[in-house]
Amino acid sequence: MKLILNWILSALALLVVAHLVSGFIVSSFVAALIAAVIVGFVNATIGAILKILTFPLTIVTFGIFWIVINAIMLKLAAAFSPGFQITGFIPAFIGAIVLSLVNMIFRSVGKAMTSKD
Repeated sequence: MKLILNWILSALALLVVAHLVSGFIVSSFVAALIAAVIVGFVNATIGAILKILTFPLTIVTFGIFWIVINAIMLKLAAAFSPGFQITGFIPAFIGAIVLSLVNMIFRSVGKAMTSKD
């Protein structure tokens, strides 16, 4: 149940970012669901490897380089997702920041909804 909730919240986060960031395009909710799976897969595989390899650079830049890695992963996921498009690196970079913030908010709401008192 939590996996499905996280998947739907990730898709909604992509739709919110598409609404807020110019050049970050998601054509429909179904496209957002597919893109959420692809973004998750890309981040779990290639993104994890890149974050490990670039860890020294991330330390030097106080973590800002991870946003660059996330932007690259979003661009890569958009290349494989039908209905999900990012028109340049700047929208990907801004989208990575906004997506992180929206995901953080949605995850906290999701945890509040699924936690028992």
